[in-house]
Amino acid sequence: MPAKKAADDAGTTAGKAAVGKVADKPAVTEVAAKKPASKPAAKKAAAKKAAGKGGAENGVVEKPAAAKVAVGKPESRTALVRRARRINRELAEIYPYAHPELDFENPFQLVIATVLSAQTTDLRVNQTTPALFAAYPTPEDLAAADPERVEEILRPTGFFRAKTKSVIGLSKALVEEFGGEVPGRLEDLVKLPGVGRKTAFVVLGNAFGRPGITVDTHFQRLVRRWRWTEQTEPDKIEAAVGALFPKSEWTMLSHHVIFHGRRICHARKPACGACPVAPLCPAYGEGETDPEKAKKLLKYEKGGFPGQRLNPPQSYLDAGGRPAPPLGAG
Repeated sequence: MPAKKAADDAGTTAGKAAVGKVADKPAVTEVAAKKPASKPAAKKAAAKKAAGKGGAENGVVEKPAAAKVAVGKPESRTALVRRARRINRELAEIYPYAHPELDFENPFQLVIATVLSAQTTDLRVNQTTPALFAAYPTPEDLAAADPERVEEILRPTGFFRAKTKSVIGLSKALVEEFGGEVPGRLEDLVKLPGVGRKTAFVVLGNAFGRPGITVDTHFQRLVRRWRWTEQTEPDKIEAAVGALFPKSEWTMLSHHVIFHGRRICHARKPACGACPVAPLCPAYGEGETDPEKAKKLLKYEKGGFPGQRLNPPQSYLDAGGRPAPPLGAG
């Protein structure tokens, strides 16, 4: 019996240390745990549970629920799949208008815009491509372009000489190898200059309707924060996360995660106190937890600011989103 009591005491101490700031009155918590819940306490617990999803929208995040994932027993594979899919369902409700944040009208424009988005923002690309596609609307046109003229157009995107070489080389490959058409197969796309798996899946998912996971910096950061995977290499992240979801959900999953990373779950200052999926997040507390302070960290339509596309989908505008300004307009 003494050994059992010591073990129980050790377990209780470890639990208190893990919860940390969430439970700063351990003595009261321990006694309360041994007593049957009173009716008012039961009602309060039920109300908190019911408010879980909508509470974050009002600036309320349930701290114990967020910490529960981190301090509980090791998560089983089944539990991980359920939690990951629930997060995606929540994100689908938060961002029903999620979409690729590059302006494009056809597969050629999308593949060029995606190549140009390296080392810059989608906003800057969207402000630059109207002039590019006005001057060179087809692969044949861009393949025959004067590099110096293209460089001047692409200068605002940064690394403009390397990008000019890539987009002209890509266009020549499309003309010479694919009859001026963007191929709809992964193995063909990754052969094009400047096109890797990430770019290929953006094109396949959004221009051809073929499911793919886009592992950009936001996606990598969030799936590790959520402990969907511990992998750090993009292709391994792609495989690990893809195994958690039906293939049919891959493209929209990518949009949901990237939207969330750009608006709420930032790299340096995640807005934990304004995050609707905080109760499901093992990393809750890495960022600002005060609801009012967290709200000030929200970006784009969630913070009342213009988005990244000059021509966003109508669903985005209907949800209160605002178009980005053209280049030079502010």
